[in-house]
Amino acid sequence: MASGLGQIDWSAPWLAPWQPWAERAADRLAAGEPVVQVLNAVADGHCSVRFVDPEARAASEGYESFVARTGTCPTRDCAHDFFNGLAWLGFPKTKRLLNSLHLAFAQPPGVARGVQRDALTLLDENALLLAAPDELWQALLIKDWQALFGPLRPLWSQARLHLFGHALLEKLLTPRKAVTAHVLRVPQGLDALDELDDWLAGYLKRERLSTGMFAHLPVLGVPGWWAANANPGFYKDPTVFRPLKATR
Repeated sequence: MASGLGQIDWSAPWLAPWQPWAERAADRLAAGEPVVQVLNAVADGHCSVRFVDPEARAASEGYESFVARTGTCPTRDCAHDFFNGLAWLGFPKTKRLLNSLHLAFAQPPGVARGVQRDALTLLDENALLLAAPDELWQALLIKDWQALFGPLRPLWSQARLHLFGHALLEKLLTPRKAVTAHVLRVPQGLDALDELDDWLAGYLKRERLSTGMFAHLPVLGVPGWWAANANPGFYKDPTVFRPLKATR
């Protein structure tokens, strides 16, 4: 069994949006079923890809091109690939688009990756989608942590957060204060997964992709997500809650 997957705490607040699949996946993971088998069973044919063993892809073919060509996703027996599979289940349109955009922005061997692919990777691996009031978003942009989690703290009850990045979800299997997400703002009122999927796919089609499209948020600072952050001193750690860098 993939390490740690049988002991996932599905009650963790950052996993709440994934509850539609939690009950069906949890027992299978705890029983030691391989991740590929669990994901295909949970998908029950309602997914834009089928999950296959990594050996299905020849070493000479790139991951993204294999997914696009075959409509299958090579999946290892590990937490990282399990959460990637959940992203395919919850955001099929966005994941398909990410696959095609990675191919569109691919560079020949030996040529450095461009900013577009860097942005796509950050989104895919480490993104948190945030719908929040303007005051909250503006404080986050300038990293005004004391306002964000002090006077503005009540506004977090109006915010909606969805962890999209599968590496981010993997990191939170063992929560650490320093775990930081790349945050993309989404409109308020998009609560259903299919609505978020439609919006995000449309956004990626029309917006210029760059690493500057993200804000940064140490996720255990979100009120209600970690008991220790009820103490204001939690946020006075400059190694985690870093000030905004000065610009020229």
